[in-house]
Amino acid sequence: MRIATALSLVSAGMIAPAFAAPSGTLTVYTSQPQEQMATVVEAFNKDYPEVEVEVFRTGTTELMSKLQAEFTAGSTPADVLLIADAVAMTQLKQDDRLLPYADAPVEGIPADVIDADKAFFGTKLITTGIVYNTEMVETAPTSWNDLRAPEVASSLIMPSPLYSGAAVIHVGTMAQQPEFGWGFYEELAENGAVAGQGNGTVIEAVARGEKAYGIIIEYMAMNAKADGSPVDFVWPEQGVSAITQPIAIVKGTDNEEAAKAFIDWQLSQAAQTQSVEQGYFPITEGVAAPEGYPAMNGLNILSLDAAQLIADDQTNKEQFADLFGG
Repeated sequence: MRIATALSLVSAGMIAPAFAAPSGTLTVYTSQPQEQMATVVEAFNKDYPEVEVEVFRTGTTELMSKLQAEFTAGSTPADVLLIADAVAMTQLKQDDRLLPYADAPVEGIPADVIDADKAFFGTKLITTGIVYNTEMVETAPTSWNDLRAPEVASSLIMPSPLYSGAAVIHVGTMAQQPEFGWGFYEELAENGAVAGQGNGTVIEAVARGEKAYGIIIEYMAMNAKADGSPVDFVWPEQGVSAITQPIAIVKGTDNEEAAKAFIDWQLSQAAQTQSVEQGYFPITEGVAAPEGYPAMNGLNILSLDAAQLIADDQTNKEQFADLFGG
C-alpha cells in the first residue's frame, strides 16, 4: 500500500489509529486512605474512562507483606503501587520487581523525588509531626523533646512501623539523629507512651480525647482540624521526617498502557491540585501548599540515610516491638 493511499484511508476512518486509548482493568495497591483513593479514581476516569480501576488498600507494611507473599507464590494481581515508603520502593527496585518508565512526564518535578532509573516517582510530600487535643492541652508543644516529659508521654500515641510505611520512615529517621536515637523511644516507652496501628488510630484517639498527644502525618491532623475536631498540628522546630508517596509499575503487569496512564495522571497538574485539596504538600513547581501549612521552602526536613534504613529495617521493627508491642 502506498503511503498516500494509507494516509487517505486513515483520514477516512478506514484504518484504526495506531495507539488506542488505555482500557481494561488496572489493579492499584495503595496505602492512601480509601475515601481519598475513590476521589482519585473518579478524577482519573474522567480522562481515562475505559480503564476500570480496582483498589486494594491497607497499611504499607501489611501491603508489602501481601505483595512479597504473592511474589513468592509466583505472581501478583497488582499493576501499580502507590505507597508511603520510598525505602520499600527502593527495595522492590533492587529485587527487580518494578518496571522503569523512562518517558514519564516529570517536567517541573524535583529530581530528588524521582528514582534515578525512573523506576518510581514521588507524588506528594508528607511530613510527620505532633498532633494534640486543644481541649486537653493548654500549652502547645513545639519540640520533639516536649514529648519526653512524663505527663506528656503518658498521654501519647504513635503509629507503628509494623503497620505504617510513614512510621517506618519516621522511626528510622529519628533513630539516625544523634540528638534522639533509640534513647528517645526508650524514654517515651518508659513514661507510658503507646503505639496504635496506622496513623488513623492516632488521629481517632487524639480527636476523641483518649490521648492528648500523637505522632502523626500532617494531613490527617490538618484534615481533622478542618472538619471541626478539637485538634491542632505542630511541625517541630528540630525538623520533621518526610515521605514522597512514590508510585511505580509492577514488573510483569498485564496492562502496561493503563499503568503508565495512571502514573501520567498522578504526575499531572490536576492530580497535584487534587492532592492539595486532600491536605498534602504538592511536589510540582507553582502549586501552593494547603492553607495553614508552612511554605515548602520553610520546612526543615531531617536527614535520612536511605541505604542504612534498608539495612536496619528489620532491627528497627524488632526494637520498636520490644518497646511498644506489636
